[in-house]
Amino acid sequence: MHRVAIVGIAQTKFEAQKIDQNYAELAYEVTQSLFNQLGIGYEAVENVVTASSDFWDGRTISSMAVQDAVGVWLKSETKVSSDGSLAVLYGMMRILSGSFGTTLVLAHCKSSEGQPTMLGNAVFDPIYQRQLGFDLVAAGALQARAYLEKYNLTELDLAEVIVKNLGNATLNPNAQRSMSITIEDALKANLVADPLREFDIAPNSDGACAILLAREDLVSKFTDKPVWLSGVGHYQDNYYLGDRDLTTSRSLEKAAAKAYSMAGISNPRKELNVVELYDTFSYQELIWTELLGLAERGKGVDLIRNGVTKLGGELPVNPSGGVLGAHAMFVAGLVRVAEAAKQLRGEAGAYQVDGARKALAHGTVGPCGQTHCVWILSNNK
Repeated sequence: MHRVAIVGIAQTKFEAQKIDQNYAELAYEVTQSLFNQLGIGYEAVENVVTASSDFWDGRTISSMAVQDAVGVWLKSETKVSSDGSLAVLYGMMRILSGSFGTTLVLAHCKSSEGQPTMLGNAVFDPIYQRQLGFDLVAAGALQARAYLEKYNLTELDLAEVIVKNLGNATLNPNAQRSMSITIEDALKANLVADPLREFDIAPNSDGACAILLAREDLVSKFTDKPVWLSGVGHYQDNYYLGDRDLTTSRSLEKAAAKAYSMAGISNPRKELNVVELYDTFSYQELIWTELLGLAERGKGVDLIRNGVTKLGGELPVNPSGGVLGAHAMFVAGLVRVAEAAKQLRGEAGAYQVDGARKALAHGTVGPCGQTHCVWILSNNK
């Protein structure tokens, strides 16, 4: 079986409102940026996989809005109505099927053109839960409170994540929200849904991201800095929140175990060099790092306090600022893959992790981390 590599990366700057660009223009911007970097045209792409949502785009078959921009005429094009990290998986599988040599994976979203509270409410059970006014932030607050109480943690522990990630985001020119703040600043922010305050919650963003995947024997036509897809795992947990223990995630644990096994990783804390996590909320970095085997349960915050996951530490987590710096739904997981690949290509600029050779990228979708996708990337075979 051939291997598959990421051979090109492009993303927009993420903003609260890109009023001057529609979906097609966002897709065209990243597609052309990618092509210009590689010196190729549409003819180099054999297959296209996009990620978007009919609900968030406000139309049926949301991929139709970007089909011309990504050049899908007379080509196979499919849409993943889920997080962009899963679109990468589908794109890789289409290459491994033997049907295609290259796949363009693109995700787009304009959060500004919808009502996130209403759209988040539509995720939940229509009979019992929607009429309670539930949305993704309210669900996150339930998970945050359950996690804090189980491990005797406080909002101070969440503030450690905020200070680290928003500080990292000041080095990332594509981040929407970036600032150098103190623990005290984070704790004084407006309370949104107890215990979550303003900076605990990722901002709603507009933007797009694209990567080009290539089969092993074609990689040299595009780049001399390929990033190999070495391992992947994805699982989905129960739909009803009441059917899950919100302080843990069986789907993430299983996804990580599968990705580690495929990539031959037995000690992720020692073998990984950088991690890009999908942290819609501050507390999720703590839970996710623990479930990924990087810290003991309830001890994720110690990774930050001991400097392990800070930029320049033993294992930087979200050196780009993570999703707390920008959150375009369905795009953010693809951005995590793109940011991890940038690190392995030595192209992360001011937030570059020295000597990065293996990276973990993580995507999630659904309330309280219902579905997870874990990627292990490597810059050598």
